[in-house]
Amino acid sequence: MNDELILVDVFDRPLGTASKAECHRRGLLHRAFSVFLYRDGKMAIQQRAMDKYHSGGLWSNSCCSHPRPGESLPQAVQRRLGEELGVSCPFRELFSFVYHHQFQENLFEYEFDHVFVGAYHGELALNPQEAMDLKWVPFGELAEDLRTNPQRYSVWFLSAAPKVLAHLTQRET
Repeated sequence: MNDELILVDVFDRPLGTASKAECHRRGLLHRAFSVFLYRDGKMAIQQRAMDKYHSGGLWSNSCCSHPRPGESLPQAVQRRLGEELGVSCPFRELFSFVYHHQFQENLFEYEFDHVFVGAYHGELALNPQEAMDLKWVPFGELAEDLRTNPQRYSVWFLSAAPKVLAHLTQRET
């Protein structure tokens, strides 16, 4: 957890850098991204590895991370798609949002999260250090499970997934 992250203001303007550990210990607002892969009316979601520093065992989007200083968001997204899922594909940014969550006394997420979507029809190669399971879930089934079982999902996924699903469902009709 020693990566340098990009500190930002609420308008996503860079303010400097801090270590990943410091950002999450002190609740510093930093730049992040979440990627949602989809195909044929289904979304790829992953179950986070149990030994992640937070949200272990929870279901979340296809992959997520933080851009490094000097790295563009598109470069960071391609890097993490490769590291987490062994893939490369076209994607586009849908929206961004800010969220804050306290997991325990000295563990926070405070992120300016850029949300990307990409259609992908190939195989995914799960990185076991990042996730312990991966599945393609029909949009309607996922929407219903988000409503009835929110405790199964990461906090940022609960915020972003409904907007992504609304966009993708509208696109498919």
